[in-house]
Amino acid sequence: MTETITIEKMLDEDWPDVKAIFQEGIDGGNATFFTHTPNWEEWNEGHLKFARFVAKLNNEIVGWIALSPFSGRDFHSGVVEDSIYLSEKAQGKGIGSKLLAACIEDAEQNNIWLIQSQIFVENIGSIKLHEKFGFYSVGIRKKIGKHNGIWRDVLLMDRRSDIVGID
Repeated sequence: MTETITIEKMLDEDWPDVKAIFQEGIDGGNATFFTHTPNWEEWNEGHLKFARFVAKLNNEIVGWIALSPFSGRDFHSGVVEDSIYLSEKAQGKGIGSKLLAACIEDAEQNNIWLIQSQIFVENIGSIKLHEKFGFYSVGIRKKIGKHNGIWRDVLLMDRRSDIVGID
């Protein structure tokens, strides 16, 4: 059977599946400092209303991506941070690439000139995915926070648009 992969705008009603995939990432230990998923209202308020996508594999949501503002200051209005999560069943199928490509395109259409990502240094798959799309290493933020009582390092990566914010 041929697998069908689609990328669609995230809808409010996708939240239960998005939340479950977020929890899967939390449970894996290398995706986020979060130790529990927020409720819909908290999550929705913390993310921009554009560049929110879900990935479907044979019509089942298996991944998502969204952007959070970097700062509330006007001069940082074009700087965001991405969050991308894939269910284990979605990994290795190019789904992360499809999500990130859609997100970057939509972000640039909404005047975003820099996307940053903070990735646990152990999360090699996410680092390689971001590198594939032109993200570059800014540096390692050593012991930036404790996760389940253990200090964790993150790799800070940036992707500067070559079509937005170049004037």
